[in-house]
Amino acid sequence: MTDSVFTRIVRREIPAAIVFEDEQVIAFMDAGQVNPGHVLVATKRQVETVMELAEAEAAHLFAVATRVAKVVQATFQPEGMTLLQTNKPAGWQTVPHVHVHVLPRYANDGAELVWPRKDPPLAELQALAARIVL
Repeated sequence: MTDSVFTRIVRREIPAAIVFEDEQVIAFMDAGQVNPGHVLVATKRQVETVMELAEAEAAHLFAVATRVAKVVQATFQPEGMTLLQTNKPAGWQTVPHVHVHVLPRYANDGAELVWPRKDPPLAELQALAARIVL
């Protein structure tokens, strides 16, 4: 696997505005700020998707994302907050390295998340749910 841009940030080969770092994750300002305070929280270990993380790694990633979101909320006072984690290109992932966007939001800020609702009947939802065995 080729090193991702995030791995290169972890190794300090690419400069970044880092807001938090520990042994497992790194949080830094998104270079493509949608709104002021837009932070990315990424694993230090390069894996492409959340499905490749152990539960403890995923829990830590989202715990740090939650901490960052609370500080961004207190600091920037946005009207809302979107935490977004995407996987694989068809799932809107643009960097093949698991990460969470902490995105402060404002009404009419131009950021959109749109998908077509299918609204299947309850029986179909129940059949789909039965296929998901944890």
